[in-house]
Amino acid sequence: MTGHATDAAPAAPDRRAASDPASGATAGPHPEGGDDAATGRGAILRAARRAFVRRPYAEVTMRGIAADAGVSASLIVKHFGSKDQLFAIVADFGAAADELLAAPADELGRHLVLTLVRSRRVHQADPLLRVVFSLGNTDERSLLRSRFREQITERLAELLTGADRELRAELIAGQLIGLGVTLSLHSDGAGARTSPERLADLCAPALQRLITGATG
Repeated sequence: MTGHATDAAPAAPDRRAASDPASGATAGPHPEGGDDAATGRGAILRAARRAFVRRPYAEVTMRGIAADAGVSASLIVKHFGSKDQLFAIVADFGAAADELLAAPADELGRHLVLTLVRSRRVHQADPLLRVVFSLGNTDERSLLRSRFREQITERLAELLTGADRELRAELIAGQLIGLGVTLSLHSDGAGARTSPERLADLCAPALQRLITGATG
């Protein structure tokens, strides 16, 4: 479907999206930062993530994304252009990598945890979790895996020194995804009531050992 279709009457937004791991969304309201809440960009991106990870690319339509987001298809075109351009944004992890990796190596473990948790709470969405839903798919959704590998895992490996850099980078990425899955599964549990600093106290040491390559 082309990006020029419009909806006469947009559907009400799906409130179940508040804790939907397919979009990386977490429980609560959805301020996406900046003026996204006012413009509808955040709702569109969450709906697009759900659509693209759940269904083959050819089956996803702008009207369907618009109905899920509670906006008109013309608003999606205004903000993102075409379906191809919207998918390219959904499949991009570059901005997440820039934030996650913006720390020196000796502080990176704690920074990774703090950045992930704070991003989830500020933007009400996990910056990495959508890659999980591309597993086992061979259509356009496989682009999420290749982008994640290039923009997250390989960039992380470049920051590491010593033996097994690629393996350690993969394990670090896996631990971050695992943390996101855990927080999403227990969205109203103890993790939701715990400060980012305390979560970093508990989770960062294991990540830092992988970053430094320490075996003791």
